[in-house]
Amino acid sequence: MQSNLNVTEAAITYIKKKVSEAGGSGLRISIKKTGCSGYSYLPSIVTTVNGLDTAIQIEDGVMIYLDSTWLHLLDDIEIDFIEDEKSGLKQKKLVFKNTKESGRCGCGESFHIE
Repeated sequence: MQSNLNVTEAAITYIKKKVSEAGGSGLRISIKKTGCSGYSYLPSIVTTVNGLDTAIQIEDGVMIYLDSTWLHLLDDIEIDFIEDEKSGLKQKKLVFKNTKESGRCGCGESFHIE
């Protein structure tokens, strides 16, 4: 299955920095069953490539690895990076937008699929 992945420039810059700092080869995106809505995205720096993952080069050798177990849910996602200030706390994080999501929990950390 070929994935339709969109990664914003802000996310590419953030991913490059984090992968370089960790001495990794890319960013792996998986999903875990958790939270009040059922699923949560699980990004991690890749140090050892899993041959079963779908590898996508997004820019200048920056690699995204999609967990093959969850590829049916990871197809057609957008990855963005935001810096948000709420209540004086500055949050920097990757944000995932997925057309297959049918809703999110109140805190926005988990999602569900119908």
